[in-house]
Amino acid sequence: MNRYDNSITEKTSYGRQYFKQKYYPNIPLSSTDEYVITTIGDRLDTLAYSYYRDSTLWWVISMANNNVTKGSIFPQPGTQLRIPTNINAVISLYNQYNITR
Repeated sequence: MNRYDNSITEKTSYGRQYFKQKYYPNIPLSSTDEYVITTIGDRLDTLAYSYYRDSTLWWVISMANNNVTKGSIFPQPGTQLRIPTNINAVISLYNQYNITR
């Protein structure tokens, strides 16, 4: 799921088109979440592909972890990351946040 799929666009009074801001949900803890310790070379997009078979879902891992530097897909080696496993629920929350706004 590309985060720009189903993006809502609007036009300014000057006719320029732009994407509306996206809102990301807080991802609740779950007993099924998995945890990994990162090593040199790990990236959020490759971890997302490993767990979800979709590298565009890197933002799920980023939003689930406050210890990841925002704006970077490279976590520090040795960082413990929570990997949410109930991806359908996360995507549903994401859609609810962005369709209703």
